[in-house]
Amino acid sequence: MNIDRRGFLTGATAAGIATVAATAGPGWAEPAPAPIVGKLPFPDAGELRILVTGDAGTGARPQWAVADAARALHAEQPFSFALGLGDNVYEQGPWSDDDAQFSAKFEDPNHDLDFPWIMVQGNHDNSSILPGDGGWLLRGDHEVAYHARSPRWFMPSRYYTVPIGDLVEFFVLDLNPIAAYLPPVFAPYWAADGQFMTEQAAWLDRALDESTAKWKIVCTHHPYLSNGSHGNAGQYEGLSIDPIDGRYVKDFFEAHVLGRAQFILSGHDHCLQVLEPTTATKGTRQIGSGAAAKTNSGAHATDPARITPALFENFTDLGFMVLNLTRSAADLSVYTVDLPTGQPASAFQRRLV
Repeated sequence: MNIDRRGFLTGATAAGIATVAATAGPGWAEPAPAPIVGKLPFPDAGELRILVTGDAGTGARPQWAVADAARALHAEQPFSFALGLGDNVYEQGPWSDDDAQFSAKFEDPNHDLDFPWIMVQGNHDNSSILPGDGGWLLRGDHEVAYHARSPRWFMPSRYYTVPIGDLVEFFVLDLNPIAAYLPPVFAPYWAADGQFMTEQAAWLDRALDESTAKWKIVCTHHPYLSNGSHGNAGQYEGLSIDPIDGRYVKDFFEAHVLGRAQFILSGHDHCLQVLEPTTATKGTRQIGSGAAAKTNSGAHATDPARITPALFENFTDLGFMVLNLTRSAADLSVYTVDLPTGQPASAFQRRLV
């Protein structure tokens, strides 16, 4: 479903706030406990091969084609685990932790990709009035609860870390409260300076300081930088509307992430991007992998002020990435996918560090 985001954001936001306010606060009834399933273990090895995918959860043929391509590569050289960078259940997120959408949009398309999937919350996973508005934040709690139902789906909390020995640590963030198209203006808990974001910031600072991992990788749905149609944090959609232009997302990255992690991995824009680190990013590189089910069909930023130098970018093809990590190197491969055949094509390979 395509939405005129600028028209929606400038016209419909005020009309939706009252509806969102009734449901956005922390008074959601807890779902009944799900039966605990055995989780697939993470490897503890000196070399990791990681599938990086995002914006996948449609259940439609493009998602299946991308998964077919991943299965083909997995058969040749197995993946250690996967990263799912948000928008896991299109278009509006799950209705419960046993929603059939989890099977149709995650388990079934990813059959035989039987390894842990580190999952990130996206804006479509928290929809309220319109798909992707991010206005019903507690809808995403169903995805946290689904952690207990699936051996593959790994999301023990809305934000969390996954350390793999001393080789790598993943810091999974939930920035939806400060990037929602329908901001929770009457729910202080979710505000930029509210309890959720304040606690998340303190947790992240402590976790990064205490990490002994060689590689520190921050995983988000919303990017800090993007040459795609959503654009950079602080300039999302090319708008200057507080806070839906992502100004607080920008502030969060700059205060807590830049210079402290080697990579930011994000989805949101339905394209494939490997951007260059800059002095402004303090050496942190932004990578975008959000083409696992949809593409931007050529839509991208045209304002020179919004464009970051890129090693690689593709706005028209479905695809995913593979990150290989050892103690001495981080190698990234980008694969595009032919929709009719589901076959992967190598589009980019580079040692990043």
